[in-house]
Amino acid sequence: MKIAILVAVLVAAVFATVLTASTVTKVVVDQQEAAAGGILNTSCDAAIGPTQPGQPETGAGQAQDLDNEQRGIVSLIISIGKQRSLAPRAWQVAIQAGMTESHLHNLSYGDRDSLGIFQMRPSMNWGSVAQVTDPNYAINKFYDVLLAVPDWQNERPGEAAQAVERSGFPDRYHQWEAMASVLIENLGQVVDASGCGQGLGAALPPSQAAAQAIKFALGEQGKPYVWGATGPDSYDCSGLMLRAYESAGVILPRVSQDQYKAGAMLPVREAQPGDLIFLATDPADPSTIHHVAMYLGDGKIVEAQQTGVPVHVRPFSFDEAEVVPQAVRPGV
Repeated sequence: MKIAILVAVLVAAVFATVLTASTVTKVVVDQQEAAAGGILNTSCDAAIGPTQPGQPETGAGQAQDLDNEQRGIVSLIISIGKQRSLAPRAWQVAIQAGMTESHLHNLSYGDRDSLGIFQMRPSMNWGSVAQVTDPNYAINKFYDVLLAVPDWQNERPGEAAQAVERSGFPDRYHQWEAMASVLIENLGQVVDASGCGQGLGAALPPSQAAAQAIKFALGEQGKPYVWGATGPDSYDCSGLMLRAYESAGVILPRVSQDQYKAGAMLPVREAQPGDLIFLATDPADPSTIHHVAMYLGDGKIVEAQQTGVPVHVRPFSFDEAEVVPQAVRPGV
């Protein structure tokens, strides 16, 4: 059974757009020495990475070469993973397994009675022929078996794939690690999927709370703007900031004008990732504030902007009209 042609074409169009866009903003956890304990925190998030360092160009090239069916299957792997609230690490494991076993094609043949994306064998109780060649069934079945693997989250993705597939060639899953990372960053809208990227250089989140707030806000991309909404299905500008910092244990007021007073102020041009940026009809008058966004560093913000525009990341300049000259660092 093939993925619908129309879906594949649409996915291909999106895929082409994201791969030709500028490099995805990298967001890492605080790497500065913890003031109290002198402990250097790692930038590698075991819930997502790691991936092989030094191979982003190779991974991007491999991802660009995928055909419509392959892209459609990747999109379905990610979609089902999101529906099941699985971490991006699980998507990466499934992509690497599927690429190794079938090159992400829904095959009607294979070694002995192996079939489908993951070359599941009906004779080994993976399901019937009809089931293992149904992409929805196969992907869900793969995730079911993966979740039963002890401590799979802390294994290298290729090792977790091998634990599910039990191949006679256990190392072969690693070759698609960089490609899978590129795919979940772009099609899955995950920032720094490797968890070991270059980050933001000197512009690191000033706290673990800021890093968590960034992670939450970026994870809400694509959800619609609705005035007065505070999630989980839609947001307005201050509602997104409220929930992002709430996920980090920091409680903010409901509306943007009050959020302006909910933390330490600093010159807006000194803002760091996680700090709140405000727009006002009269930037010198805080009572005219009408919008709030989260600064990501590297000239980018994440925001719920207006009706008809979903939560997104966009380029930002401190010279934009209406920028209030003070940023706010919540929780300080």
